[in-house]
Amino acid sequence: MQVEHLRNIAIIAHVDHGKTTLVDKLLRATDAFRSNQQIEERVLDSNDQERERGITILAKNCSIEYKGVKINVIDTPGHADFGGEVERVLKMADGALLLVDAFEGPMPQTRFVLRHAIDTGLRIMIVINKIDRPAADPERAYNDCLDLMADLGATDEQLEFAMEHVVYASAVNGYARRSPEDDNNDMFPLLDMIIDDMPAPEVDECAPLAMQCVTIDHSNFVGRIGIGRVFSGTLHEGDTILVQKNDGTTTTSKIKQLFTFDYLGRTECSEVGAGDIAAVVGVEGADIGDVYTDPEHPVELAPILIDPPTLSVVFEASTSPLVGRDGDTVGARQLKERLLAEADNNVTMRIAELEDKSGVEVSGRGILHLSVLMETMRREGFEFQVARPRVLFRTGEDGKRQEPIEQAVVECPDEYSGKVIEVFGNAGGTMTSMQTGVTVTHLEFRIPTRGIMGLKNRILNVTHGEGVFYHTFLEYGPYAGEIGGRNNGAMISMTTEKAVAYALGTLQERGQLFVEPGTECYEGMLVGERNKPGDMVVNIARTKNLGNQRSSTSDISVQLTPPRTFSLEEALEYIADDELVEITPKNVRLRKRLLSANERKKAAVRRGQ
Repeated sequence: MQVEHLRNIAIIAHVDHGKTTLVDKLLRATDAFRSNQQIEERVLDSNDQERERGITILAKNCSIEYKGVKINVIDTPGHADFGGEVERVLKMADGALLLVDAFEGPMPQTRFVLRHAIDTGLRIMIVINKIDRPAADPERAYNDCLDLMADLGATDEQLEFAMEHVVYASAVNGYARRSPEDDNNDMFPLLDMIIDDMPAPEVDECAPLAMQCVTIDHSNFVGRIGIGRVFSGTLHEGDTILVQKNDGTTTTSKIKQLFTFDYLGRTECSEVGAGDIAAVVGVEGADIGDVYTDPEHPVELAPILIDPPTLSVVFEASTSPLVGRDGDTVGARQLKERLLAEADNNVTMRIAELEDKSGVEVSGRGILHLSVLMETMRREGFEFQVARPRVLFRTGEDGKRQEPIEQAVVECPDEYSGKVIEVFGNAGGTMTSMQTGVTVTHLEFRIPTRGIMGLKNRILNVTHGEGVFYHTFLEYGPYAGEIGGRNNGAMISMTTEKAVAYALGTLQERGQLFVEPGTECYEGMLVGERNKPGDMVVNIARTKNLGNQRSSTSDISVQLTPPRTFSLEEALEYIADDELVEITPKNVRLRKRLLSANERKKAAVRRGQ
């Protein structure tokens, strides 16, 4: 039977195409807030980093009440690094809104999330957003969406449904229209289409209980909270249930509390029926893929498989001479405890201590995925250092070594396309598509994940800041051989002192600086990049020799160009294998693993032997 008073929909799109803003407007249209309530924009992006970066990191649930129908809305991340969230939460939905920018059309990560929605068998409704943008072309974006669906293997039923169900919207202005020429100024056409045409959940209320846990929340008071959809039967507070793990083991647990989603919050209830989404408290060690079922008549569901991590980083306690100046927590034991606690909450990461106990290895889906954890920890007062991200290889069925391959897309002015192709060629990339427009060239490449690191800055440099660069994990492919790293050497401080303007004035002629006058530096810290290969040890505290002679130019001050600053992601991509990133609540510093110049020379001799 169908549960007509329920709809479960996911919103999927490329990063920054307007998913969270659309949910905002749907909540406002259905009077989710009091008339005098102060509401922030993008209310679902509650995490500080989500607001600062302007992206969704964690999949979130909310519900909307419209014409007596409860619509469970799942806001999914658009960035491929958080794809572990997308793959799982789509199992809770019966349909999906594919949101596409009317100007940009489908982008690489649109392909990523759409492929998962098609494989899950969801009905897909197309929403062409930002139709008010200058140079927007809604019809082209709509046709490109249908082409992409066909390319990804959508069934005839899915394609026919998408062709008949398209809405043109401007989420930021709060309207959705059946046609771009309409003059409607509210979101009700989209809501009407959802409740009229999106499939209601198909359930069997009389069958034994079956619920699969697809995401985990964590509370300091009650521990892990399993969230998922009830496929059949009914959950009751106080029930004893059988918990089937992904590895085949089973345990029994008692449901202590039961919640459903109500607008932006959760409401405690005594029972949750089939088709609805529930949050369950009381299952010890709740994990992704757990099936909650009837102990006497157990139901088996397909296990949830998550794409494996592709990059790993080793976290170590800081050994910097400046350790402890910015942060409160600097010990190796506290660092290990914090990371192992993260393993409880973040199931898309693999976290394990190294065999020699020197650090903790954290594996994730990409640089951004890993840097979000680092940023969270530095805000909690931790000081630590991390090594260069390492690609995770695997052995294929033929016994040969394989590595993660990415699909990269660059859009740039036509005159820079040759330079972009050259940059990708040097990084091990292969061009798969080139489309030349009136002013912009669209280039697509296959490139090993190793080659992606540090590529964004090079693309921005050769396109004079006018290039747009996206990439997403594609598959594991044959090992591509050696790929060249950073060409230029580093300027390395020889002393632990503050940088002086006079010394920096002479050094900036030799390359690009990373520090400004007054910056605390230490021996072994990277203070700049040379214009040539090979590292150079420099004195950043050298002052002008003062004599009794005065020149007519003595009062002219040193003119310094602004130093290059690194975000966490840029620093991780920049460093070489013998370098580290030191992360504190106030600073991101680059340093050599061996701080002493003599130690580095000895290590070089040993490597030569």
